[in-house]
Amino acid sequence: MAKSDAILERLLRLHPKKIDLSLGRVLGLLERLGNPHIKLPPVVHVAGTNGKGSTIAFLRAMLETAGYRVHVYTSPHLVHFNERIRLAGTLIGEDALSDLLEACEIANQGEQITYFEITTAAAFKAFAETPADIVLLECGLGGRYDATTVIDRPALTAITPISMDHMQFLGNTLAEIAGEKAAIQKRGVTTIVGPQMPTAARVIEEAATERGASLYRAGTEWHSTQEGDALIFEDAQGRRRFPLPALPGPHQIDNAGLAIAGLSNLDGFKVDDATISQGLRTVDWPARAQHLATGKLVDLLPPGWELWLDGGHNAAAGETLAAVAESWSDRGLHLVFGMLSNKEPKDFLRPLVPHAIGLHGVVIPNEEASFSASEATDAGRAVGLSAEPSEGVAAAIETIVTQNTIPGRILICGSLYLAGQVLAENG
Repeated sequence: MAKSDAILERLLRLHPKKIDLSLGRVLGLLERLGNPHIKLPPVVHVAGTNGKGSTIAFLRAMLETAGYRVHVYTSPHLVHFNERIRLAGTLIGEDALSDLLEACEIANQGEQITYFEITTAAAFKAFAETPADIVLLECGLGGRYDATTVIDRPALTAITPISMDHMQFLGNTLAEIAGEKAAIQKRGVTTIVGPQMPTAARVIEEAATERGASLYRAGTEWHSTQEGDALIFEDAQGRRRFPLPALPGPHQIDNAGLAIAGLSNLDGFKVDDATISQGLRTVDWPARAQHLATGKLVDLLPPGWELWLDGGHNAAAGETLAAVAESWSDRGLHLVFGMLSNKEPKDFLRPLVPHAIGLHGVVIPNEEASFSASEATDAGRAVGLSAEPSEGVAAAIETIVTQNTIPGRILICGSLYLAGQVLAENG
């Protein structure tokens, strides 16, 4: 076990709850650390339900192509914790991460604090101590009481599409959830808004008025569409043509558009259209409709088969994946499905039913909150899919290719935690 893993295990035990939304604890720790959160380069703060990570990936690709040094904070990680903290373009190293976590543990003095709060404080400390030009900061959960919201004056805020998720923490209606996420808006700061359902859009607009923020909204101030093999971005400055993004799926047209809209409103940063185009071509974000081309799991496939991976886990993510699957009509689609038990599996799976031949339910390894393989299978059957349980992802793949002589496409889906295990298993 790496030293940082041992420290992280100790940090997990500092609070009886994994999630306890509040700002008091993290502000207290930040003060003991010398308030690093007020010593950062310009910050772009991104909230929403789906597309936060992809939007940040687009922004990072474009800004780094332009030569800027970019700090990035995202969550959760897929395989290793250091994926969450990128310092001036490079993932934080093991020694630096261990020293950072240890310093935060000592400064916390054994006080109650959640894992996300103390690790967010650690990221702020790292960002304050390492020179860079900009910070891309992903909100963890909600917005109003998320630890990242301690940034008083971001350069820009962005809100990706909002849908039903984390209802036990954010509220049981779309309006309540949107209210929590819209609370990241700050007075005098522009908010770039991705496509929203009418209820969420109304809540965001009301919060902007209340907080004195200006809005730059998809479908109103800016538009991003696909025309053939091009992404078309339109705003008050005119109509611009870009290549399609390297990340597949029609939803990535919206996420890329949100990033372009953000750059158009980011004072002090010059990113020309050629640079944006290069960023769109080179962007990388694992476990988002990701084609796995090599690895141990891929080696289980006979010629002609494909293996894909996605970490989406709510109803909107299911609809997004279904839109991707519409372009996969050349081969049959087989699902390998696992999900955390605090999610709604039928809502996720229902949009995929018209595109899938069948489903193999799996448990997510090392996750106490995972549905069992039989429970994941039952969810598939409940929405009308032919489904059976498997002992694991590798076993599911082997069963699928044994039962089907015609080459097809296998999609592993349902959870970022499952996606992380798959990437580790695949090597």
